[in-house]
Amino acid sequence: MSRLTKAMLLLGAGVVVWTAPLTAVRATDGERTTADEPQYLLTALSLGEDHSLDVRDERAAGRHRDFHESGLPLQEELRSDGSRVSPHDPLLPALLAVPTLLGGWIAAKLALAVTAGALAAAMLWVAVRRFDVPLSVAVLAVATYSLAAPLAVYGTHVYPELPAALAVTVAIGALAAPLDRRAVVLLSVAVVGLPWLAVKYLPIAAALVAVGASRLWPRDRRALTGFAVGLGAAAAVYLVAHQAWYGGWTAYSAGDHFVNGEFTAVGFAPDYGGRAHRLTGLLVDRSFGLAAWQPAFLLAVPAFAALVRRRPRGWSALAAPLTAGWLTATFVALSMHEWAWPGRQLVVVIPCLVLAVAWWAGRVEAVRPWLAAGAVLGALTFAWLVVEGLAGLTLVDDFETSTAPVYRLARHLLPDGRLPAGTAGLSALWYGALLLLALTGLRSVRQAPSTQVQPKLEPEPERREAPPCELVPS
Repeated sequence: MSRLTKAMLLLGAGVVVWTAPLTAVRATDGERTTADEPQYLLTALSLGEDHSLDVRDERAAGRHRDFHESGLPLQEELRSDGSRVSPHDPLLPALLAVPTLLGGWIAAKLALAVTAGALAAAMLWVAVRRFDVPLSVAVLAVATYSLAAPLAVYGTHVYPELPAALAVTVAIGALAAPLDRRAVVLLSVAVVGLPWLAVKYLPIAAALVAVGASRLWPRDRRALTGFAVGLGAAAAVYLVAHQAWYGGWTAYSAGDHFVNGEFTAVGFAPDYGGRAHRLTGLLVDRSFGLAAWQPAFLLAVPAFAALVRRRPRGWSALAAPLTAGWLTATFVALSMHEWAWPGRQLVVVIPCLVLAVAWWAGRVEAVRPWLAAGAVLGALTFAWLVVEGLAGLTLVDDFETSTAPVYRLARHLLPDGRLPAGTAGLSALWYGALLLLALTGLRSVRQAPSTQVQPKLEPEPERREAPPCELVPS
């Protein structure tokens, strides 16, 4: 067994053990799960028992009371045949159907904890094998983010975020290698799976497809044709199935609250200019920003600046899906301050951030102490949350009241996206700070020695008519 394989197994198992205790923490005062989680669990029960998406009988029998004690809000529209289908894509319930059938909601959450472990192992493999990160640095980088929020939190939340992040990681691993037949198949499976987890992942899937197509054209037009035909067939199946199962082009068609059409899921009158503050708020909002719970996410800014400047092999496989995912979370998602744990809309592309930081830390030694400090702070914050949760704090109702020291300090340093006028000065300071971080990343790779191996030149043979020449490798 290689050192990498051992590290993957140990890290993956460690993440599972680390995240699993959060299963016992309630989402709100009245429920173990909340928002869309009960809907996914009900559908998983229906698929496991009835092999159907219709949750009418499960709802009527009160099957949700095991994991949602109070009355379950109605999301499903009553259809002409009397059936009710939850307005969520079916792949996550399908993946959780067997665990839910065998062990109920606890088994479903533990299955997602295993997914968190698999995600950590996959990111470690991609960092080492595809981006040439030293194993010890890769373990540090992946652990820094896998043992902290939001990845560790969504390891027990019944949402499609972690399976989607795993699919993105698989796609990155395929794109960062020579695109042979096996890599194209892996990329296709990952891309096709994303919209079946949630239609909101379609822009990310499209970005991955664009990178793959650009890699295949014009080197391998035959493979590109097969790739396009396969994706076209998968898209046709998706649309036909959704028309049959949900009554529209997306799962939102089955929802009772989208009275003006399924596409109002992005908002009835979206203020895209007002949503623009999320561009930075998704990272540095005092409650819902990634950095509030794991300060090491700030390292992603200089890391991506360095990545884009140096452009190593596979860099576009990180930059393209991250851009698509960040813009979707900014302008398409209904809200940044939603009824869920912070960072939900970004979890799918967090592997892009992790791998970029790992690549940067692998080439700039000065980054590693900061990464280690972030590992300690993020893990302690998550552990503090688990202890508070077991003592009564709920993950959706009360998370802003957490007494975790890092988070309490962050609330004084970060702007509040819900009160932009009141924290305009802080926001301006952070715009400047993020710009300085990006410039730091640019300077770090400009000053760092090149990691490319220079070819060795053999000296020319001695000639009789002239003295030998010394050749200096470029």
